Amino acid sequence: MKRAIGLLYGGKSAEHEVSLSTALAVSKALDFEKYDVYPVYITHDGEWRKGARLAETPETIEQLELGTADGTNKPNDVSSFLLTADAAALDVIIPLLHGPNGEDGTVQGLMEVMNLPYVGNGVLASSAGMDKVVMKQLFEIAGLKQTPYVYFLRNEWKLNQEALLDQVENELVWPVFVKPANLGSSVGISRAENRVELVEAVLEALKFDRKIVVEQGVVGREIEVGVLGNDTPECSVAGEIKPLKAFYDYQAKYKDGNTALIIPAELESAVYEKLTEDAIKAFKVLDCSGLVRADFFVTEDNEILINEVNTMPGFTPFSMFPLLWQHSDVTYPELIERLIELATERHTEKQQLQVKMN
Repeated sequence: MKRAIGLLYGGKSAEHEVSLSTALAVSKALDFEKYDVYPVYITHDGEWRKGARLAETPETIEQLELGTADGTNKPNDVSSFLLTADAAALDVIIPLLHGPNGEDGTVQGLMEVMNLPYVGNGVLASSAGMDKVVMKQLFEIAGLKQTPYVYFLRNEWKLNQEALLDQVENELVWPVFVKPANLGSSVGISRAENRVELVEAVLEALKFDRKIVVEQGVVGREIEVGVLGNDTPECSVAGEIKPLKAFYDYQAKYKDGNTALIIPAELESAVYEKLTEDAIKAFKVLDCSGLVRADFFVTEDNEILINEVNTMPGFTPFSMFPLLWQHSDVTYPELIERLIELATERHTEKQQLQVKMN
């Protein structure tokens, strides 16, 4: 008997288009002989639109942008979708949402309330993994080495701009990188080499979030490792990113291809072992499940600094996470199968918890 899979994608986020690309890639990789696949599209405005079972693999993103022209895909709000019998009948939901309102624990919380199995990280890991400041604070508790940073809120910037600029100059060394705390895919990130550029970078980041993190730049190699599993996670080979510009921004990732991906990365065995040890430690301290991509800097003297983990990494066949596993002898379709099984395993375990007092 076929299992019913719900693909949840789009979202009210600056990473909407990235999510659509991921959904198209996953839909092409799913075995339609094994699964009944149902698209669930969240528009830029936050409307939920559930489509009929896909009769065949979509060929274009436009086919996944469910509209209302034919009258069959009428806009829904989230409650009307989640409270319908067909939503509850889905065996597994695959959230392919990037950024706020999808990767930050909000949708995961909805899935938990509805007791629906879903792929990937839970509420805590998703929310902590999305907020770069909370993530860094947890990494510090776990003893993971990382780059120096300063963070502040929009209101603090309005009230104490000069004091915050002084703090950055006193505590960090140029250049610095300015980031929205709650966003991914390098959206809103800027590099600053002086006070004037720092102000411009903060104003750009504030377009996307109320919390800003300023990180000291690091001279080192950018190394990433894929982590897969639940209670006993395992690591992929390591990969290296070599941007052909100042840093690995949104344009380099998704538009112009100005990036070289080296897989596997050339690393000493002791460095690779330490990377995987730290990747699994980060996975566990955030209480992750399913998948994570752990990003590091490796300096010239082989010091390892964790940058961040991504709890819903880019997932097209050309994204780093699937490529890392491909070079670890796990194909793209096999990787999706593994994630579905991990989601089922985690959900089954949760059903064994006692919810009533004797």
